[in-house]
Formats: sequence, C-alpha cells, structure tokens
Amino acid sequence: MRIGLFATCLGDTLFPDAVRATALLLARLGHEVVFPPEQTCCGQMHVNTGYQREPVPLVRNFADTFGDASIDAVVMPSGSCAGSVRHQHEIVAERYGDPALRTAVAGVRAKTYELSELLVDVLGVTDVGAWFPHRVTYHPTCHSLRMLRVGDKPLRLLRAVEGIELVELEQADSCCGFGGTFALKNADTSAAMLRDKMRHVTATGADVCTAGDSSCLMHIGGGLSRIGAGTRTLHLAQVLAATRTAPYALTEAVR
Repeated sequence: MRIGLFATCLGDTLFPDAVRATALLLARLGHEVVFPPEQTCCGQMHVNTGYQREPVPLVRNFADTFGDASIDAVVMPSGSCAGSVRHQHEIVAERYGDPALRTAVAGVRAKTYELSELLVDVLGVTDVGAWFPHRVTYHPTCHSLRMLRVGDKPLRLLRAVEGIELVELEQADSCCGFGGTFALKNADTSAAMLRDKMRHVTATGADVCTAGDSSCLMHIGGGLSRIGAGTRTLHLAQVLAATRTAPYALTEAVR
C-alpha cells in the first residue's frame, strides 16, 4: 500500500521522532510511505478557536496534497488531527467552500486514518513485531476516543508487543486537561484535570505513559517532569516502532 504521511504541526516542530517512528513502522510492515512536502497545518486549531472561514486555504491544500489518487491511505500520529480531517474539514467546506472543495474533502477524508485505525482496520495487523521490555500505561486521548471512536485498537496493538508489561490506567477515559487553547483560557481547570491524570499515571508505577497524540503527551509529560516523577511519556508510534534489533533507549524518552 502507498501511504501518505501527515506530520501535523506538533510533529513537525516539537515531536519529529513520533513522525519518523510512524514512517519506520509502516515501512517495516512492507508499505511505501510518502511524505508530500506541500503539506501544512490541517486547520484544527483555527476551527477549535471559532475561526471556521480562515482555514479554508489549509483545508484545500490538504485535500489537494493528499487527494492524489496514487496515495491509497493517509495516516497521521494524531487522533485530534485525524478527527479534524474527518469531521471539521467537511464542516468548513460545506459552509465556506465551493463544490470542488466539498468533493475533494469527501474523497480524502474517506482514506484518512489515525495510526491505530490504519494498522488494525485497514492493514489488519495487531502484532507489528515490536519489542518494548518496559512497564507501560496507556492514556486514550479525547479525540481518538470520542470523535474517532478507536476503542481498544491501541491497547490491542500494545498487548501484542513483546516484553511489555501493560498496566491499566485508572479513570483512563478522563481528559488530561490539555484541549489546545483550553489549557490557556482555562488554566486553573486544566491544571486541576492534569493533577488528577498525573495521580493516576504515577499510581501505575509505569516507566512510560503512552498515547496517540503528542499534544496530550506534552501536557502530561510536562506535569510529570515538574513533580520529578519517574514516568516518561512516549508516543504510541515510538513504542510500536521499537524492535529487538532497533530497541528504544528509554533514557531518551521525551518528558
């Protein structure tokens, strides 16, 4: 399969290792991964903040870039960006686009997936040949859980990882408090939600807290680092990309 990789803004600027891990993982599974250099922001942050007309050029660029018929599927290491493409792009196109944009958006959204969706639902694989001999807990991010409804797909992938000790996270489906600009506009509420999430994460005694969104991991990881917790944060793609011959050095994990 020829798979187009969308890096996302956070992946491009702060967490490139999660993007590289996604590419390495898919290539290891025998697929051709292409990275269109024309890609830009998907426009999620504009829509989430109430600016629905402004991201029209971004939505159009995404549809033009990844709508290429030679690309069989589009993947991104982010449930929130995948949710934006699958749901928000249609809203923007319907309200402020033209017929051509609406057609293009419909075509590309049908082949756009978050990483765990692509692996389990499209490629039909749960055991990706990963090796990660560490104690791990999983945080299901809000957009992946509620908008994309990925369910237990990430957990099914993690359970198949060789050497892993997967520990259940109490109140796992509770938001970590990030929510993009929510964390800035409602800082006190966001901090309180983060404290709850950190309490549950540290109670697991996990070496690593993993998730499918770098944004949530940035929020949780920042909090954990400030309290000197021993738990690191690491994107799901990086856990799945690790193997016996190319192991992940946990000391390099992003806090």
